[in-house]
Amino acid sequence: MLQDFPKSYWRDVEVKTLKPLNEDVKTEVVVVGAGIVGVLAALQLVEQGKQVVLVEAARFATGTTGYTTAKVSAQHGVVYTELVKSLGEDKARLYYEANMEALRFLEEQVDTLEIDCDLERQHAYMYSLSSSGSAKLLEKEEEAYQKLGIDGGDATDEVNGLLPYEVKKATVMRDQLQFHPVKYLQGLMDRFLELGGTLYEMTRVTGIEYGTPHRLDTITGHTIEARDVVVATHFPFNDFKGLYFAKMEVERSYVVSAEVDTFPEGMFISVDKPSRSLRHVKLDNGKKMAMFGGENHLAGHKEETQVCYEKLGEFGTRHFGAETFTHHWSAQDLITLDKVPYIGRMTNDTPHVFVATGFSKWGMSQGIVAARLIADLILNRPNRYEDLYDPTRSKWKFADAARFIKTNADVAKELVKGKLKPTDKQVDELGLDEGAIVKHNGEHVAAYRDPDGHVSMVGSACTHMGCTVNWNQAERSWDCPCHGSRFKPNGEVIEGPAVKSLPPKS
Repeated sequence: MLQDFPKSYWRDVEVKTLKPLNEDVKTEVVVVGAGIVGVLAALQLVEQGKQVVLVEAARFATGTTGYTTAKVSAQHGVVYTELVKSLGEDKARLYYEANMEALRFLEEQVDTLEIDCDLERQHAYMYSLSSSGSAKLLEKEEEAYQKLGIDGGDATDEVNGLLPYEVKKATVMRDQLQFHPVKYLQGLMDRFLELGGTLYEMTRVTGIEYGTPHRLDTITGHTIEARDVVVATHFPFNDFKGLYFAKMEVERSYVVSAEVDTFPEGMFISVDKPSRSLRHVKLDNGKKMAMFGGENHLAGHKEETQVCYEKLGEFGTRHFGAETFTHHWSAQDLITLDKVPYIGRMTNDTPHVFVATGFSKWGMSQGIVAARLIADLILNRPNRYEDLYDPTRSKWKFADAARFIKTNADVAKELVKGKLKPTDKQVDELGLDEGAIVKHNGEHVAAYRDPDGHVSMVGSACTHMGCTVNWNQAERSWDCPCHGSRFKPNGEVIEGPAVKSLPPKS
């Protein structure tokens, strides 16, 4: 049985809280977003003597990094077949090397800074339950592994000896990593503050005035001036610069966790639909915390999200004997047109504004790649991955153009659908703990009645681009189906690209 409200296993760790921005400040570098990209980039810059201010919209470690399965791997699904085809062998190999270099950097850093974050090596496995289409995808991926010199290949017999159900085909990538992401972030933050870095929490950046220096406006009413700006906010808050909202799809995925007596070594992900992602954490009591992920869908396109958790719970119970589910949580993933993240200078006319986004579900390894690359750019150090991840890359392949057209056609469809969607539901018809778009005073508003009977009413148009939000029952949030902005029942922004709250209605 799942607990009532989503909570991430990683968020059980106590983290320090610091103050919001309470004055105008000037600095050399401002990093917006205190997740794995922001904190690691900020630390590397302050280690080199830079004056760095780090700002976080919520509490430290409560964003995307704390809502992941925390696999640190260069195995990103069946991506290498696609990269060889679209980018060529040299760039596909570079992608692999960038991520493997990030893994080895992580191991060395954790050892040097003595960060206790449960880091351990695990083999990463992909598998298929079918002997047809998805199995053939794995066969092609193994061919790509061979071309690129990747340490791995067929592991069908191996996985059948590990998992409690039969797979038809499996592929392994050796010596990948898993860890506790919040413990890792806390270790980095301690070092960042020790070296003189500054963190402001509960300080959402609402806008930027480009110039020399750049000036950032915040929700607290104070400003930050800096020569270099790093936008590490998952979805860029300034996404109209470079039209990033038009170049990414937004997906949600789900995780449930439970204590089990036994669980196989390794990290697993199925390439079937619906996909399943598996990993574990060793507990002090000798048991293991098993994590079951999957049930992906486009953000804001499913209201009955509780079903996603239930399906994962049923899977864990049926195959692994999971009984009591201690945690469940969801994550939001941004997928670029060519599956390669956008990391580097945001646009050619703003050479001192940097962005890291579009990690396509693999933000732990790619986040480390991003932090190191951006730090090198700011410090004017060469980085051989700069061209591969360049956000301004413009040589689209046909598949990229097709994906761009489809993504934006879907957005246009949702925008129109939301405006035309009829509703005769009245506020009085809302049950306890229910949200819906209702008719009130001649307009459509987003209304939620909490378990105590109190009703919150806010505008139903997302403050990013005006799409009509949908109610997400499992998360108790208003989700935008166009670009994935999410809001609390009272309209407050949970995650962007929106930076303004949904306006209150009465």
